[in-house]
Amino acid sequence: MLLAITMGSVASEIVVIAAIMVVLFIILKFGNVILGLILNSVLGLIAIYLVNVLFNLGIAYNLLTLIVVAIFGLPAVAVIIILKLIGISI
Repeated sequence: MLLAITMGSVASEIVVIAAIMVVLFIILKFGNVILGLILNSVLGLIAIYLVNVLFNLGIAYNLLTLIVVAIFGLPAVAVIIILKLIGISI
């Protein structure tokens, strides 16, 4: 009986270690993409904030703006500013 309990715990430890290795692999593989999205969104939000403060455009900080800026970066900020100047708000 004792042998069955230890074999089960060894098997569960192997599964946990394998799961940790898979998670680490995914983080290493896609970490640059995630870091890039975070950096783009932070730089984009800083740019939108500075534009709002300096030129008082009134660009909203909403989920759509964050998603567009996070994916496309600073060029998206330029497009959002142009759209705002034309009169189209997102």
